[in-house]
Amino acid sequence: MDNKMEAKNLNTYFDEAHILKDVNLKIPGNTVTSLIGPSGCGKSTFLRTLNRMNDLISTFKMEGLVSLDEENIYDSKVDVVELRKKVGMVFQKPNPFPKSIFDNVAYGLNTHGMTDKGKIDERVEESLKQSALWDEVKDKLDKSAMGLSGGQQQRLCIARTIAVNPEVILMDEPCSALDPISTTKIEDLIHKLKEHFTIIIVTHNMQQATRVSKYTAFFLNGEIVESGLTDQVFVEPQDQRTEDYITGRFG
Repeated sequence: MDNKMEAKNLNTYFDEAHILKDVNLKIPGNTVTSLIGPSGCGKSTFLRTLNRMNDLISTFKMEGLVSLDEENIYDSKVDVVELRKKVGMVFQKPNPFPKSIFDNVAYGLNTHGMTDKGKIDERVEESLKQSALWDEVKDKLDKSAMGLSGGQQQRLCIARTIAVNPEVILMDEPCSALDPISTTKIEDLIHKLKEHFTIIIVTHNMQQATRVSKYTAFFLNGEIVESGLTDQVFVEPQDQRTEDYITGRFG
C-alpha cells in the first residue's frame, strides 16, 4: 500500500506545552484512517499538522517531518495555500459561508483563479453530486446555505472541500454535531469518497471508526499507543491501554 502522508518523529509545542510526542504514522492512500483517543490527547493537533493549520497559532512550534507524497510539507519552499488545496479540511461544526449554496461550492474555485463560468458550473454540480447533496439542492442553488439543515450544511462543506480536487480530506469529528440520520449519510459518503481521496478522520465514536475506516491510530497523552488495521486494533489490541479505552474503561 502506497503511503500518501507520513509523520516521522513529530513533536509539537504550544509555548512550553509539549502536545505531540515522537509521533510516527503512515497514512495509506485512497483509504480511511481514523484517529481515536480521549479528549485532549492530541488528535486534532495532529490532524492540523497535516495541512499546517497550526501555523495560524503564533506559539506553535514543531520538530520532525510531515510529508505528502514523500515531500516535506514544512519545507520553506512549500506554498501553504497550494498545500491546503491538496489537503482539504472539514470541521466539527458545519461552517458554510453566509452566501448562496452555489457560491459556497464555487468559493475555492474562484480563490484559485478559475474564471470559466461553464467549468465552474460543471465543477459545482459534480461536487454536489459527489457529496450526495445535488438532488436536495439543485433547484435552490441561489438560496442561502444558512437555510440548510445541519446535515446538509456539513455535506455542503464537504462539497466545498472536494470542489478544488484535493488529494487528502481531513475530517475533525464531522458528525459530532449531527443527528443519527445525517451521521449515516456522512458515513455512506465517506465510503464513496475514499475511491477518489485519502481520508483521515478524528472521531470519538468507536462504532464510527469501525464502520468507516480501514486503519486506526489510538492517541493517548500526545503519543500513538497503537496503530494498524482497524479490525486488529479493535478485536486484538496489542496494548492494554488500547483495550481499556475501546471497552470504555476510560475516556
